Amino acid sequence: MNYFPKVNKTIITYSLILLIAIPIFGINFFISFLGNIIIILFLIPILFLLLIFIGFSSYKSKINTCNNCGAVSLGLSDTCMNCGSKLEDISNKNQLNQKPSESTIEIKAEEIK
Repeated sequence: MNYFPKVNKTIITYSLILLIAIPIFGINFFISFLGNIIIILFLIPILFLLLIFIGFSSYKSKINTCNNCGAVSLGLSDTCMNCGSKLEDISNKNQLNQKPSESTIEIKAEEIK
């Protein structure tokens, strides 16, 4: 029975605060305040996704692969831990930056019987 008057007092208190605050600040303030909170709630997950994408891209740029055995390692060493040969960056395999005249294609001709 003591709970009901406490609830009524808090409801009355909050309603009086709103009735005093709305004429001072205006309804536009409360609408913009709620709008900013909603925008923040949507932008925080987008920010986290952007940070995850940047972290994944930086992780992907450090991956090296071995030409000899095909083992993949992070860019901590220049030699393969599996076979000992020199590692090559995966980013160096991208040959889109080279001019077509600089690259050659070797073709073997075979006779078909």
